[in-house]
Formats: sequence, structure tokens, C-alpha cells
Amino acid sequence: MVKTPPAQASRVAEDYLTLIWKASEWPGDGRRPTTTELAASLGVTMSTVSASLKRLAREGLIRYEPYGPIELTGEGERIALAVVRRHRIIETFLVEHLGMPWDEVHAEADRLEHAVSDALIERMDALLGRPDADPHGDPIPGRGAAPAVPAVLLSACSAGSLVRIVRVSDEQPAILQFLSDRQIAIGTLLRVEAPLAATGLMRVSLGADLGAPPRPAGAAEPFDLSEPIARAIHVTVPDR
Repeated sequence: MVKTPPAQASRVAEDYLTLIWKASEWPGDGRRPTTTELAASLGVTMSTVSASLKRLAREGLIRYEPYGPIELTGEGERIALAVVRRHRIIETFLVEHLGMPWDEVHAEADRLEHAVSDALIERMDALLGRPDADPHGDPIPGRGAAPAVPAVLLSACSAGSLVRIVRVSDEQPAILQFLSDRQIAIGTLLRVEAPLAATGLMRVSLGADLGAPPRPAGAAEPFDLSEPIARAIHVTVPDR
């Protein structure tokens, strides 16, 4: 019989539940959470992950059998969404009100998301104007499920595609810094000059919206993105 979950999940449980939820958040990634990925993300051994997953299953927060898929229950998803909401509101607050760069706020939010109260998060959300997404383009869940965003990976786009960046993974700060150095952010238009090749490189150039200010000199020159960068970026086809 499944046990009743604890009234308040531990920090460890929250970390597992949010990683499981985020692993399959974005359509097009083709990802599912695995014990290997969880161990790498949390910096623990596979045996520790296995023991933790079994405990979460006993508490009714996930559905899990060894070597099988890992899925959140309704209660597990509720907890995960609450943590994700706190994290993304904190990131947004740090960028918009404290001026922190987008490549630094993820680690700060990781430290704060377990400590702040729901009351403080609601005040921050109201002060921010109740945004729909964080600085990386990740949707901020409300009281229900997080909204789905129709987007594809930049790495899957073909030559000649004109696309708009709607989300950049915040898992690797170095990628965010690389993009910032090239004035690439959420909303930036990119033209795919050459698709992702066997060399692991994709050639793109910066596009421009009609009526937008001109780009700096040299900004229109094509440049290469590595496969990890191209796979960290989600895009949509813009309305022109």
C-alpha cells in the first residue's frame, strides 16, 4: 500500500522531483529522466539515487521500478511545480530588480528556492507584474500546470530557416555567457546558414526585425555554434 506523503517534502525530495519534472518539460528534447542523469545532476552515486527513488515511490511521489521509467504522481508533480515556480520567480527578480546577469542567477535561485516562503514569492511575483516566463524563457507555473510552449531545438532546424529564440537552457552558464557576448538573448532572430553537420557545428547569422535598430558593425556576419549550444536553444518560426 502506498504511504501518505509527508506534509512537507524534504529539500532532497524537492530536488529529485524537480529534476524529474524538468527532464521532460520541453517538447522536442526527446529526453526522459534516467538514474544516470539524476546521479550526475545531483553529484551522488547511482546507489544513492536508487535508494532515494525507492523512498519517493513508497511515499507516493513517483511511480518507479528499477530499470523502468520514472514518472511523477499527481502529488509529486504538485510539489515539483511549486519548487519550479519559486526558482523561476527568484531568477526573474534577481535579473530585473538586482541587475544580475542571466548566467549567474540559476545557481543563486538553487540556493534560495528551498528557503523563501510562499508569501515572499507571491510578493515578488506581484512586484514583477506576474510574468509568464523567467529570463531564460522558461514558463513560470501558476497554480496549475505549467503552460506548454510550441518550440523546437535550434539543432533540428534546416538551412534557410529564420527562427526566434524563445528559451535557452540555464544548465550551463558558459553557454549563456557565450550568447550574451554575441548579443543573443530571448527574442533574438537567427537565420540558419548551414544546419548542424557531422563536425558538430551549425552556422547561423543574426536576423533583424522590421523597424528594429541596426545591429552593430559585423553582427550580420555568420558564425558557428557548437552542437551543445544549438541543443540548448529552443526556437519558433516568427510571424513577419
